[in-house]
Amino acid sequence: MMAAAGLWAPALFVGLQAALTVTPVPRTVFTLAAGLLFGSLLGLALTLLATTLAAAFAFWLVRMTGGRLVRRYARGAAVHWARTRLDHHGTLAVASLRLVPLVPFSVLNYLSGLSAVRFVPYVIGTVVGILPGTVAMVVLGDAVTGRPSPVLIAVSVVCGLIGLAGIVVAARRPVPEEIEPDAEPEPAGR
Repeated sequence: MMAAAGLWAPALFVGLQAALTVTPVPRTVFTLAAGLLFGSLLGLALTLLATTLAAAFAFWLVRMTGGRLVRRYARGAAVHWARTRLDHHGTLAVASLRLVPLVPFSVLNYLSGLSAVRFVPYVIGTVVGILPGTVAMVVLGDAVTGRPSPVLIAVSVVCGLIGLAGIVVAARRPVPEEIEPDAEPEPAGR
């Protein structure tokens, strides 16, 4: 399908990935496919664009609809823990939670839409947080073709180490006194 799309292939890829990953469809397949189809550099740029678009759309979808459906399912200790960090630590919380592979991409998008984190810090945290894993997966997808970029492999390793350090810093940051889960906290813009 991508070969038949010709020059439209990158736009088709971005649109398809952005549209599908707003829902709980895992983005890993798209990230690997980007490296395989477009190579490391273009694949990375397209995947970052598509992922950021999906994250932004999901965030605003929750904000504009009031988040009633998400609130219905967003319960439990882990959700409360994540919301508290999003409410109070903005960019750092988004970036750190994005670095944890066990936190589903779409779930964090929806929780962020419910939280007090502002849009620009959310987008910055999303890009910073998805970068290490995205670089690694795109390079892996490109490696299947037998032509991976040594520079991007080195960047992938460095990003992974930075991501690990970010998780440690975020885990050690104190959270202000606990608030009620349904209370509306002040927006976090850090």
